[in-house]
Amino acid sequence: MSIIPQPLTEFPWRILALLLAIAGFGTIVLYSAASGNIFPWAAMQAVRFCIFSAMALTLSRIPVEIFARFAFPAYGAVLASLFLVELIGGVAGGSQRWINLGFMQLQPSEFMKPIIVLTVARFYAMLPVGEIRRWNAIWPALVLIGLPWALVLIQPDLGTATMIAAGGVTVMFLAGLPLRLFIGTGLLVASAIPIAFSFLHDYQKNRVLIFLDPESDPLGAGYHISQSKIAIGSGGFWGKGFLQGTQSHLDYLPEGHTDFVFATMAEEWGLLGGALLILAFMLLFRWGIRVAMRSQDKFARLAAAGLTTTIFFYVAINLMMVMGLAPVVGIPLPFMSYGGSSMLTVMLCIGVIMAIDRASKRRTGTGNWA
Repeated sequence: MSIIPQPLTEFPWRILALLLAIAGFGTIVLYSAASGNIFPWAAMQAVRFCIFSAMALTLSRIPVEIFARFAFPAYGAVLASLFLVELIGGVAGGSQRWINLGFMQLQPSEFMKPIIVLTVARFYAMLPVGEIRRWNAIWPALVLIGLPWALVLIQPDLGTATMIAAGGVTVMFLAGLPLRLFIGTGLLVASAIPIAFSFLHDYQKNRVLIFLDPESDPLGAGYHISQSKIAIGSGGFWGKGFLQGTQSHLDYLPEGHTDFVFATMAEEWGLLGGALLILAFMLLFRWGIRVAMRSQDKFARLAAAGLTTTIFFYVAINLMMVMGLAPVVGIPLPFMSYGGSSMLTVMLCIGVIMAIDRASKRRTGTGNWA
């Protein structure tokens, strides 16, 4: 008889340890970014991680059927809050994204990232198998994705709108829609890019133009990406050493604690630190995909794969952005970038995946979580 209570033995300790390692490393980087001070970033980041980890573990105890049952109501509530943002939302930095609740600034678009995955997964789980290649399997999902995408785009928040669309479309692809549909849509989108470009805000146009030619304005619009490349490149293989970074400490690197935190890390920890961090994220993705593959329930399988892909988009877009391989769209790096909204979203995704993993293990009787 084990002296450890059974609920504790059922916790996914390996994944919690992996998350703790990534978040702990992120806290160390934020400590360095503040020139060796736990305030204002490192301490708050650690507190948020503890709170959101407890939230994820609480979510993991909820039956998967509950997530399926309340996917559509949750979608409706978040969509209504996005409309509310347009009516009474606060404006900051030229964007209208937040609702002032008094004790905090709520950004509803963050909640839509996991909710859109659960909602589209619920739709395809309810759809009869014979309907999957018909028009009735396409237009409702496009409407579910298109409404929040449009509302977020006009805030304007191109990065979050892209994440919402990517998460929903990924579930459509995993649900088994014809491949030719995605190829045709991709070609159509590519041909419409010149037209869509004319509708972008001026600052969004500048981001695209600077992405294409960052050296055209190295001291203006291209300053962020130029300094990011310098920071990453100057780190070499081993890095300059902990607390020895110059780009962030001398304020050459803008947003070195948020969107460009990877550049701050790479300068001090080098290629080795960056490779180990990417490896840690790959282990997290591997766990999420394995959970999806083990699940026998269609909703759970699509949800786990879609939520894992959502976290992947966070990481991939941020890394491409700081390396100059994608326009700067303001996507943070999970557990590394300072901020509560992105960590909350990612931990919501992880909590639901944990719940799916727990349900699958109990159904198959394979014991503790891997």
